[in-house]
Amino acid sequence: MSSRDMMLARVRQALADVPAGEGPGGEGRDGPPVARGYQRVHGARTRAQTVDLLAEHLADYRAIVHRTDAEGLPGLIGRLLAERGARSVLVPPGLDVSWTAGTDVTLVEDRASSTARELDLVDSVLTGCAVAIAETGTLILDAGPDQGRRRITLVPDHHLCVVRVPEQVVGSVPEALPRVAPDRPLTWISGPSATSDIELDRVEGVHGPRTLEVILLSAAPETDRAGSREHWAGSGEY
Repeated sequence: MSSRDMMLARVRQALADVPAGEGPGGEGRDGPPVARGYQRVHGARTRAQTVDLLAEHLADYRAIVHRTDAEGLPGLIGRLLAERGARSVLVPPGLDVSWTAGTDVTLVEDRASSTARELDLVDSVLTGCAVAIAETGTLILDAGPDQGRRRITLVPDHHLCVVRVPEQVVGSVPEALPRVAPDRPLTWISGPSATSDIELDRVEGVHGPRTLEVILLSAAPETDRAGSREHWAGSGEY
């Protein structure tokens, strides 16, 4: 018996008590409900505390975190691209055009015909996200209109990702999964791409961007903990 046969036999054994014709179910899908007895929420936090936890964990993973509101977003994006020295930035077809109003960097539209070599010539990529998980500091992109195809966030060396807060932020993984499209490619991002060799020497940029900057975007004008909107929006890193 091959390893494949053994694996399939174990799957069939595990599903032996499932009624014939029954398929995967759960929230938002056809079929019988799936019992999910595990804990979905860990502790009590306000929405602001959940966003703060996300920012803290993103920073732990060496992502650079910024906060601003809708009014300050174009200027912040323009400043970050200029500081990076970017001459071009990839944009998904469904990206809000107002986001790039504050930059004169060349916008490169994502095209299915673009080759990996062409994408590699672009300095940065700007996207939205589907959902962000505070407890793990993880961004999930599900190839939505403002996120584009998976490869555009893997080839350029600099990724700017905008997260709308608090609506796109959840506390835990179980809260995040029902909010992503199950029939599209998912990209889970926890900090810049990195790996370590056998001596634990960290190498960044092996499988994706070496620099990840996350912009936490509030719909309403931001105020910092001291009550100064300008300081908060212009303070840069978390």
